[in-house]
Amino acid sequence: MAGDILIIDNVATNRIVLKVKLLAAQYRVRPCATLQEARTEIAASLPDLIVLDTSIDAHDLHAFCQTLKAGEDTSLIPIIATGGFKTPRDRVVVLEAGADDVLSKPFDDQILQARIRSLLRGRDARQELRMRDGTRTALGFAEACNGFKTPARVVAASTTDTLAPDLSQLSQTLENAQLICARAENLTRSDVNSRSTDLFLLDFRAGLTDDNVLFRILAELRSRSATRHAAILALLPADARHAAAMALDLGASDSVYSNVDSGEIRHRCAVLIQAKHEADALRRTVETGLEAAITDPLTGLFNRRYAMPHLSRLSAQSRKSGRKFAIMVLDLDHFKAINDTYGHKVGDEILRQTASRLQDNLRAVDLLARIGGEEFLVAIPNSDVFHARTAAERLRELIGGAPFFVGPDQKEVRVTMSVGVSLSDGQDPKDMVDDLGELVNAADVALYAAKNGGRNKVSLSAA
Repeated sequence: MAGDILIIDNVATNRIVLKVKLLAAQYRVRPCATLQEARTEIAASLPDLIVLDTSIDAHDLHAFCQTLKAGEDTSLIPIIATGGFKTPRDRVVVLEAGADDVLSKPFDDQILQARIRSLLRGRDARQELRMRDGTRTALGFAEACNGFKTPARVVAASTTDTLAPDLSQLSQTLENAQLICARAENLTRSDVNSRSTDLFLLDFRAGLTDDNVLFRILAELRSRSATRHAAILALLPADARHAAAMALDLGASDSVYSNVDSGEIRHRCAVLIQAKHEADALRRTVETGLEAAITDPLTGLFNRRYAMPHLSRLSAQSRKSGRKFAIMVLDLDHFKAINDTYGHKVGDEILRQTASRLQDNLRAVDLLARIGGEEFLVAIPNSDVFHARTAAERLRELIGGAPFFVGPDQKEVRVTMSVGVSLSDGQDPKDMVDDLGELVNAADVALYAAKNGGRNKVSLSAA
């Protein structure tokens, strides 16, 4: 679903113009004239992103940003600060106060839209990792050990043989970081990016004659396992607005196309490295000992033991945001007949392929688990009836719309799937455990209705 954006600007014309532009991009928009109005809106319902004009009193603005970033529920809300920054240092001050990005007015609409998309993607990824870490804790596993932090590996690449002076200083100003120099055209070589890198710093400020050079580097870095999760900061010429926007959409973590000082570059690098380390640490908690306890050994999906605590956290998040989430129970039709006809080995292969098809067509923030023999569970945050039904129909068609090829002779087997769907009401239930049980049970009842209605159907709970 489209994101919910809070605009804070004391100039009515600015609020109206920005609201119209964001509504045209299918975002939900809530304009506020003061920080107090914004606090009231945030308390009522958490936004996905905030666009904040910096003409507001500096002390109040900084306190507002710092409070948001310190709050457990609000720390991941991205903040884009806009304004007429008189000096490069003014931009750094706002970033240090807690803004995730700064845009100097007048800013390009294409850049703003790309920034929003990039920040929302990053927020979703970090939110999901934190939720999975919270689920791990709820399951009774000990806190992960921080351990010794090795120096961050930063690869700084430019179009010349020497780095710009402000980048050369990073080896002294960036804490616990190792700076490696490279030419930009060599970044796609396997011997350069085969090692784990925390941050790629792409400096094209001297000139970008062909945008496709930058785009190829981004595509290559994001396609390789060793560099897929690395942070990428692109420094571009002041006239490269289109390239800056495209870079964000193609996988750059951050891009700068205006004249900035070394302090802003250092700050952006430090933030990206910290976010990369946090994501790596949280990712490892799922990749190590936790897997055996919460993973279905046949399909590699999460199992019921993981799914229920995760649903509890999803429900808690739903209550705070006031947004609904959907639960689906999916069941392969006539699966016993498949086992009886082709054997359990073929049945197991169909279950693995089913899991793969479902997983490839769900987002990272969605939950997919195998909770029974041929039964799967899907949970989709921030959903409504229309989006839930559309997603359920898509998943049903994924299974029934194409045959499965199994066994050494690649035998063709046709399988269909029935889906039951229920939605939370977005309210605060008295007993969260009972509420979750009712939601899952409602999805089960809807599944039985789909089975009784002829199978290979989607049925929504009447509740």
